[in-house]
Amino acid sequence: MARPAEPSPVGLWSEKAMRFFHVAFARSFAGSFRALRIPPWGMPEDHPGRALVVYANHPGWWDGVMFMLLLRRFHPGRPAFIPMDAAALRKYPFMRRLGVFPVEQESARGAVAFLRTAREVLEGDRHMLWMNAPGRFCDVRERPVPISPGMVRLPEIAPHALFIPLAFEYTYWTEKRGEALAAFGPAIEGAELAALPRPERAERLRAALTAVMDRLAADAMTRDPSRFVTVVEGGAGVGGIYGFWQYLKALARREKHDPHHDPRAGRS
Repeated sequence: MARPAEPSPVGLWSEKAMRFFHVAFARSFAGSFRALRIPPWGMPEDHPGRALVVYANHPGWWDGVMFMLLLRRFHPGRPAFIPMDAAALRKYPFMRRLGVFPVEQESARGAVAFLRTAREVLEGDRHMLWMNAPGRFCDVRERPVPISPGMVRLPEIAPHALFIPLAFEYTYWTEKRGEALAAFGPAIEGAELAALPRPERAERLRAALTAVMDRLAADAMTRDPSRFVTVVEGGAGVGGIYGFWQYLKALARREKHDPHHDPRAGRS
């Protein structure tokens, strides 16, 4: 018996659901990170009237949440779609209303289905496709940066789209909570990529993403928040018994309580 066709993610996407779950994603983020920061050179452009493919490295579980926070912050109202491993998506069926669609990993049938869905998604000139280019988790220091075959094929079905590299890095500086860092690179014309043989196209995509990752890493190593723009505020302070004790000391001294471990951090 033939397997029933997957419902179109374009038809399932809901702006109302995006608004509702964005609040939940932001709260979850704030519980684990101090801030989401982008260096000024890595701020994105919207490119109105163009379909966009945002392709990122894949350092951790938080990448999907980062996608949601960034697309709502910089591209409100644009329908955005994200491929996700089919088995994982079955655990989070509500995410289909957020533009997430299933992909069968390491399957020829899955690859064909992904490209078919991607073609449908990118037919809309306001639509965006966000995806992790490696197709698997990989450390930010891994070189060469992996680029999946599906990523390499995309320009062939969407030469009209713009392809934008996006680098993620998660690190710890002076506070209990981590720093989530991101940076966008210059857009590449899909037609330019489609004109290249696939091996050269893979190298072009890889080089663009690697350049953004390396530049972001250099800024991260300075441990200087002033080199970044804070686009989403997270939590501050160490919390727990120690945090409560610090609060009581400040109260007894009639001083303003600064929850940061490093006093300089509160000025970022």
